[in-house]
Amino acid sequence: MNTTAVVQEDGLLKLDTPQPPRKRRFSLGTLGSYAILLVLAAAYLGPLAMLVNTSFMTQREFNRNATALPATIQLENYAEAWERANFTQYLANTVLYAATATAVYVITAVFLAFPIARGYIRGGNAIFLLFVIALFLPPALIPQFQLILNLGLYNTRTGYIMLLVTNPVGIIILVNYLKSLPRELDEAAAMDGCGYLRFLMTIVFPLARPVIATVIVLHAIGIWNELILATIYLTNQDFYPITRGMIVFQGVYGFNWPVLAAGVVLMAIPMVILFLILQRYIISGLTQGAVKE
Repeated sequence: MNTTAVVQEDGLLKLDTPQPPRKRRFSLGTLGSYAILLVLAAAYLGPLAMLVNTSFMTQREFNRNATALPATIQLENYAEAWERANFTQYLANTVLYAATATAVYVITAVFLAFPIARGYIRGGNAIFLLFVIALFLPPALIPQFQLILNLGLYNTRTGYIMLLVTNPVGIIILVNYLKSLPRELDEAAAMDGCGYLRFLMTIVFPLARPVIATVIVLHAIGIWNELILATIYLTNQDFYPITRGMIVFQGVYGFNWPVLAAGVVLMAIPMVILFLILQRYIISGLTQGAVKE
């Protein structure tokens, strides 16, 4: 092992002997944690891997051995699923529902969450408690159905979008995050003559980007996967979102599992892309504001 002499600040020499790298030891608890994580990862990723694998198989290969790897990659399954399932129409409807409802929800949620977080409205804590209670209540389907029916919005795109602009989870996440913003910003903005609307749009929205990205992803995924509301409130096939369209496609081509698997993969791709784009904001959005200082 080489020993080197190092001149210190006081002019004295110091012999510096490099230490051998320490061997990292894993305790039984750490190994057990990794084992549990591997089992959970396999439980989650196994069905997804089998779905993707099936989407590349031929019907004959699937009937012979559903878990074997395909001999050749059958990209034709995706083209067939896209054409037969009318994906263009269903995808356009779903993008319209998800984009419109998410934009309306996020803007209104920030305008509601900020005064609750700051305590600017009387009874803000009680209102926040109602949103927490709403997490544990089932959806009021019968009153909701009667309301949409009486408004003449049954089986319309507008009525369906109105059903998707409520979500107590996003309000709770936003309130907890906005509480972490310093109140000095409010005072400084007021002293500079900044109005309330301008303050929210130019200061609060940029500072809340991480949590807004989290709410966008959670809400958009919920709309993308929504099936019950689409089944109840939409009977016109031209208005079907992609989940409802997949039910129709399964009823017609359910025997062709590779094409059906390709359709499910196509349905999931947009949300995976959205998650990958916004993932760097999601963790920070969920963790910031979770710890009370």
